[in-house]
Amino acid sequence: MTTDTKYLDMDLMRFTTAGSVDDGKSTLIGRLLYDSKAIFEDQLEAIEKSSELMGEGQVNLALLTDGLRAEREQGITIDVAYRYFATPRRKFIIADTPGHIQYTRNMVTGASTADLAIILIDARKGVIEQTCRHSFIASLLHIQHLIVCVNKMDLVDYKEEVFNEIVNDFKQFASRLEVADIKFIPISALLGDNVVDKSDKMPWFQGAPLLFTLETAYIGSDANHVDSRFPVQWVIRPHTNEHHDFRGFAGRVAGGVFKPGDEVISLPSGFTSKIKEIHTFDGPVDEAFSPMSVAITLEDEIDVSRGDMLAKPNNQPTVSQDLEVMICWFSEKPLQTRQKFIIRHTTRDAKCLVKNVRYKVNINTLHKIEDEPEIGLNDIARIQIRTTQPLFFDEYRRNRQTGSIVLIDEFTHNTVAAGMILGS
Repeated sequence: MTTDTKYLDMDLMRFTTAGSVDDGKSTLIGRLLYDSKAIFEDQLEAIEKSSELMGEGQVNLALLTDGLRAEREQGITIDVAYRYFATPRRKFIIADTPGHIQYTRNMVTGASTADLAIILIDARKGVIEQTCRHSFIASLLHIQHLIVCVNKMDLVDYKEEVFNEIVNDFKQFASRLEVADIKFIPISALLGDNVVDKSDKMPWFQGAPLLFTLETAYIGSDANHVDSRFPVQWVIRPHTNEHHDFRGFAGRVAGGVFKPGDEVISLPSGFTSKIKEIHTFDGPVDEAFSPMSVAITLEDEIDVSRGDMLAKPNNQPTVSQDLEVMICWFSEKPLQTRQKFIIRHTTRDAKCLVKNVRYKVNINTLHKIEDEPEIGLNDIARIQIRTTQPLFFDEYRRNRQTGSIVLIDEFTHNTVAAGMILGS
């Protein structure tokens, strides 16, 4: 699959932090923001005051992301916190996710849109269960770039052998994951070693510091600009004198490139037409590509409504009511076969039935656990689903937007699972 770099926003990267509790995720983000001069003076004054009130010996940079009262009292991250900062080379959106196993669903939420994941490992503890769990989830979510930060090197006297042992242990586990790019950096988030500036305390490490690695990571080949997909979110009919006959289809491009004059097919009807114009908030454009939000008008009056999808006639998604899905279960109430849910895929909602639980995954060994149909909170499993309406999808590894689903409890309307559609 080739990608034209002109369709990529190379200046923007979304990344998430992951790892076990107390591995220093919030402190690392705070250090990145602090050392890259991305903190306003009033923010710095506020966390200095909070640190003083809490009896901290120095400024607690974790307070920049741990905003909930419960987080500050316990010194842990509970919810997903998003932060934004920029350097001359790139803009960043950071998702700070919790490390506790009971908040795995929050980690999945934060990582679902990430281009890159930073896996933090406490140098004193090495690779543990949560390290494996979060790395496996990153692989499931098709995050192709991992930066493994071995944190708290100051507490092990910056020893090279400690770092090398952790690198070897992680490589042994990661050999079973589908991740194309893994880098390892020894750091101290608290003291700033190898975070923004290269540390002189670890001369044995010849690699670049974390910020430079983030700035130069190449994410251009990750997006799918080959398979044209446009889930219709809304039909725009202004009914005004100025736009009396206007009928546009609004949505966000989920893949490929659309241009005026392109022939498109509407699913599920199968009617075809050509694109007349592509409109944005700033006016008409000559082309639209992911992740642009646009309104498309067609030359013919064909039946298109919310939940439908525009694609190219010679490159269509799979249309089916039967799905093979890898899910992460979010609910405290276990999943069982024959249960019914609402399934949400792009802009289309339908009802569905869980036909079969194929297996659960042992996070530590990645082995399949078969003949265990009950799926509990934070379990990862492969299931079969039958929907009441056909869905138009691609395999998740090919297109993350058209290959993902969520399951919703039809009585409480709580989101109970997030899933990745697998190939047949």
